[in-house]
Amino acid sequence: MVTSTIARSDDGTIQITFNLPWDAIDKTRNELIFELGKDLDIPGFRKGKAPLDKVKEQIPKDSLLEKTLSKILPKIFSEEITKNKIRPAMYPKFEVIKADENTDWQVRATTAEIPQIKLGDYKKIISQAGNSKKIWTPRSKEPSREEKEQVVIKLLLENIKLDIPKILIGEEVNSRLSRLLERIEKLGLTLEGYLSSINKNGQTLRSEYETQAKQSLTLELILAKIAEEEKIQVENSQIEAALKVAATDPNIKSEPATVEQKQIIESILKRRKALEKLAELL
Repeated sequence: MVTSTIARSDDGTIQITFNLPWDAIDKTRNELIFELGKDLDIPGFRKGKAPLDKVKEQIPKDSLLEKTLSKILPKIFSEEITKNKIRPAMYPKFEVIKADENTDWQVRATTAEIPQIKLGDYKKIISQAGNSKKIWTPRSKEPSREEKEQVVIKLLLENIKLDIPKILIGEEVNSRLSRLLERIEKLGLTLEGYLSSINKNGQTLRSEYETQAKQSLTLELILAKIAEEEKIQVENSQIEAALKVAATDPNIKSEPATVEQKQIIESILKRRKALEKLAELL
């Protein structure tokens, strides 16, 4: 029987340590070896007829461990979050703690929950700001939509505080750094050369990205919550239109959109509508 322990951090990070019985590991691994053996040519045996121990010798140890756990972990993780009513904000990172022969294995899953969001009277805050001339530079014309939206963003970030899990910030930073490295490589530059050209080092750049990532994640969560509060809906035609626009980007592969991709587009459009609606209060 699989057992587990849960550790929660104040910022919403959650670690679940699973104890996996050796019997279950051994059974799953043998089933996997049997399936893999069907496609292996092993000298002295007909294809698919070699004994398990001979097949096992042909499979890299790390690969076999990874494949075995990939058969077990998704199901037990799903059961654990359902049982404990956990709302993960990201797919977990799995870390093998112990994986010795003939003993129970231990694996740790690290994820994070979406923080609780207290919006307060956000409409009143924005409306009052709109009545104050202090937020606008003296001008003869009405501020643009973009200017109003920037004011809304500033007010939301100043007045609604969230404790973003460190693991979420780290994931976003790594994603941004990865995209930066891709752009740098396409330009034929090195990271060291790029950092030197902008008078920064790796730590300074990462620190800046952490600040940006925290603000970006905070804003996304706030707008998503407001979209929920305001019961903002997005038509399927709007999602399809956004997908058509994305398909014109040469950097995006032209393939049918998955359900998950459509859900992402829907959430982006809802946040966009929420921001536009708030800007109308100014």
